[in-house]
Amino acid sequence: MTDDKIIDISDSVVSLNVRLANLVIDCGEERGKTLVPLNEVAAVVLSHQHVSMTNAALAGIAANGGIVVVTDSKFQPAGMLLPLDVHYAQGERFRMQAAVAQPVQKRLWQQTVRSKIAAQATVLKRLTAHDGGLPHLASRVVSGDTRNHEAQAAQRYWPLVFDNPHFRRNREAEDQNRLLNYGYAVLRALTARAICSVGLHPALGIHHHNRYDPFALASDLMEPFRPLVDETVAKIVFEQGENVVLGRDVKRTIISGITGLIEVNGERRTIFSVLAKAASSLAAVYAGERKKMLLPEW
Repeated sequence: MTDDKIIDISDSVVSLNVRLANLVIDCGEERGKTLVPLNEVAAVVLSHQHVSMTNAALAGIAANGGIVVVTDSKFQPAGMLLPLDVHYAQGERFRMQAAVAQPVQKRLWQQTVRSKIAAQATVLKRLTAHDGGLPHLASRVVSGDTRNHEAQAAQRYWPLVFDNPHFRRNREAEDQNRLLNYGYAVLRALTARAICSVGLHPALGIHHHNRYDPFALASDLMEPFRPLVDETVAKIVFEQGENVVLGRDVKRTIISGITGLIEVNGERRTIFSVLAKAASSLAAVYAGERKKMLLPEW
C-alpha cells in the first residue's frame, strides 16, 4: 500500500460502495461523498448503528489487503473481515504454524512479554518521569512467563499511567476503559492484517488459546504495542477527564497516536512498518530461519 489509511465510521449514517477502484464514503447530501483509493485502505472501523456497505466494497477492501472491523456498544471488536489470498505460500505457513514446538512458543512469549513491559516502562517515564521499576521486572521474565511477570507489571503500571491508585483495566467499565477498548480494537485489526499478509493464521496463537478468540495470534503480537494506545488515552484523560465522550475528535487522536511515527531501536517508523517486520520475522521463526522476532526494544 502506498499510503495506509484507517477510516472510522462512527458519527453519522453512511453508505459505502466502490467506484473505479475507489472506496466511496457517502455521508448524504449535507456532508457529501469522499473517495479513497482502495489500495490505500488499511482498515475500516464500523461503530455506527446505521451503516450500509455493498459486497463490492467488502470484496474490494479485502482484495487490496485491507480489513473491516465491526465494534459493539463498548467499542470492542465484534467481528472482522480479513483478506484470505494474500500470500503465495499460505497453506505451507499454516502447517508450519500449527506444528511449532512448545519450547519455541514459550521463548516467543518470553520475548513478547519483555518487549511489552519495556514499552510500559517507557510510557511511564514519558508521562511521569519514573519507570515504576518495570525494567527490572522485564529482565526477570523467563521462558513462557511462568512466573507471570506480565500480570505483576500490570499491577504497578495501571495506577501509575492514569495517576489513579484505584484504576483497573476493565473492558466493561464506562470510564477511560472505553477509549482503551477502541484503541485496542484498531491495533488488533492492524496486527491481524500484518499477520495475514505474511501467510499466517490469526487464530493460531503463541500464548493466547481461548477457543472463542479467532484472532489469538493478533492478541499475542499486539501486546508490545498496547502502550502506544495507553499513552495516547492517558494524555486525553489528563486534558479532558476520564468521562470524556468518545466522539470523532477523540477517535482521531487515538488513531493518530497509533499510526504516527514511533521511535523503534533508534529509528522513526510507522506502526504499519513495525508490525509488518514483526509478523514477517515471526513467520521466519516458524520456518526455522530465525530464533527471535523483530520486536521493538523500547
